This record gives sequence, structure tokens and C-alpha cells, in this order.
Amino acid sequence: MKRRKGLQDASGLRFGVVVSTFNKLVTSKLVSACVETLTGHGAKSEAIAVVRVPGAFEIPLVARTIADSGRVDAVICLGAVIRGDTPHFNYICAEVSRGIGQVALDTSVPVIFGVLTTETVAQAEERADPKKFNRGGEAAKSAIEMVRVMRMLRGKADRSTSSALTSGTGKRRAGSTR
Repeated sequence: MKRRKGLQDASGLRFGVVVSTFNKLVTSKLVSACVETLTGHGAKSEAIAVVRVPGAFEIPLVARTIADSGRVDAVICLGAVIRGDTPHFNYICAEVSRGIGQVALDTSVPVIFGVLTTETVAQAEERADPKKFNRGGEAAKSAIEMVRVMRMLRGKADRSTSSALTSGTGKRRAGSTR
């Protein structure tokens, strides 16, 4: 089986990052880790546009607008929805998930789901901690890889993507959830 994977090289790529300001203590860590990861993998800071929205529900509309602009190679959606005492959590999580997925399908632009959906504030803080789960950084890595994979699949592979094509058994890396 031939396994094809995109390189983790963000050089020359442009990103839109949509981040919810609700649960700011958590989302500020997510966006910091995301931007740090993108620049650490070669993206220029001026090639990263961060757009803040009031809450997670607003993320899909702004993600769609950014994806439709043609000015980015990928959109990264970051937020934190923490369960409360009402069913509001269920409705928000369902619509945000559906909306983000629909943006990717409708625009053919990689749109990364980096919205935490947790039971407690402690869980959200742990997943936003760059020294632990680092979900903001993981969302950035997914975006880079998806841009490279989509370019390869569309026959637009550049040298860095072409050199990343490898043969393998298709096994996942240890600890990988993707």
C-alpha cells in the first residue's frame, strides 16, 4: 500500500484563523499555540490572519467568508465550548461541527476543526496547554498537512510536497489520533 502524506512545511502558505473570544482564557492559549506552530513550520506572520468572533456559533460564517476570499490556503477554527447546566452545549457543538464541515465541503479549502468541546473548564485548559495536549498547535499542523495533501491530490504538488510522498504500510504513528 502506498501512503501519501503532506509535508509539515508551511513556507509560502497563507492561513486564516477564526477564534472565538468566548472562554478567552482557553481560546487565547489555542490561538497562541496555533500561530507559534505555523511560524515555527515556516509560515510568515504576515501570511496568518487572525479573526476574532464573539462565540463558537459565529465561527462557520466567518470561516466560509475567509475560505471564499481566495486569499488563504487553509482556515483554522478555534474555540472552546464547555458543558453547562442546560442543553445549550449540545446545540452549539452540533451546529459548529456541522457548519465547519460544510464550509470545507462547499469551498474545497481545508478547514480545520480546532474547537474544544469539553465537560469542564479544567479539561478545556488542559487541552489548550501547549505543554500537554496543545490542540491549537495540532490544528495548525493539520492545516499545513491538509494544504500539502490537497495540492498533491490536485496535481499541484510543489517540490516540498513531492519529496514528502513516501511508501509505507499505512500504519499510524504511535500516539496519533488521525
